[in-house]
Amino acid sequence: MKNNKDLLVEEHSGPLMADVARLAGVAISTVSRALANPGRVNEKTRAKIDAAAKQLGYTPNAMARGLRVGKSNVVMIVLPGSLYYGVSQVIPQVLQGINRSLSQNGYHLMIANLDRDETSERHILDLAFGGTVRGAIILSSDLPVDGGRSLKDSALPIVSLLFDMSHAALPSVVTNDRQSVRDATSELIALGHRRFLYLAGPVGNYHDNERYLGVLEALAEAGLSEKAVIRSGGTLDYQHGFQIGVAAAAEFADLKQKPTAVIATSDDMAISFMSCVQRMGWKIPADLSIVSFDGAPVCEYSSPPLSTIEQPVEEMGQLAVSLLMERIDAPERGAATRHVISSKLIRRESFGPARPSI
Repeated sequence: MKNNKDLLVEEHSGPLMADVARLAGVAISTVSRALANPGRVNEKTRAKIDAAAKQLGYTPNAMARGLRVGKSNVVMIVLPGSLYYGVSQVIPQVLQGINRSLSQNGYHLMIANLDRDETSERHILDLAFGGTVRGAIILSSDLPVDGGRSLKDSALPIVSLLFDMSHAALPSVVTNDRQSVRDATSELIALGHRRFLYLAGPVGNYHDNERYLGVLEALAEAGLSEKAVIRSGGTLDYQHGFQIGVAAAAEFADLKQKPTAVIATSDDMAISFMSCVQRMGWKIPADLSIVSFDGAPVCEYSSPPLSTIEQPVEEMGQLAVSLLMERIDAPERGAATRHVISSKLIRRESFGPARPSI
């Protein structure tokens, strides 16, 4: 009597992998490898296999393949919270890049959560400890924990993306937040700016810490005091960027000595701030220069076009998947390393010389 696993493997209507191998003139194992890990088969052979599969109308049974090897072919991504981040497309772009890379390696992406409350943490850990997933990518947040359990205890291959957890023995892919903000601030200083308004994310947040340190380092290099920058915000997280920008505009209006440049730690903050101060009568960049962080496509079409530090989300997602595949294939060789990919300052019309006095 055949068990369920055998039945599932045989329940595949239409052409079989052997038919694809025969038509392509390769071994069945080569077809299997090309479908599961395309990067491990040379391009010419992969093209022959793809052509044969299309000609025959062959569709691999992903569930059966997972059962045959006794392991899941699903990778979960753990989000920091809601998918909604205003105009910022960082999370959707990261997800798109990760999904594309996983598909090329024969894996499927599962979004494990849309929140980080107690119920979500428990669900994430149940997936990890229950064998439902083969690996995990943690996006811009710390490891899920619940009832004494931590994701790290699951022995699941894990990669951290947009949050440095190399200190916890996890390979981490991050962008150079501090350096990129320091460089942008230095450019503003070179344009004559000496008074700054910093639109902050939540106090203690990894990204906010790095970006604010970049501002302070640029000021110190120019011989300017920390008093040259005023912080606004710090109580709301990045999902409330529009609100942070609106509140910062109100604070700006009340300042007796106005800053000449604004550094916003998200595009949402910058766009709402810019809209508000322009309605108050301030001109951008004649009265006030603004630069933000993330690189949302809409920045190019704001009024005026917004200068922003663009994160290389596609490249970061691809590297995170590559590191995860290494950990899945050879867990003992997975060194915890911090991989830094540089962001890029895109200069647009919101960025200009300082006005002598406001």
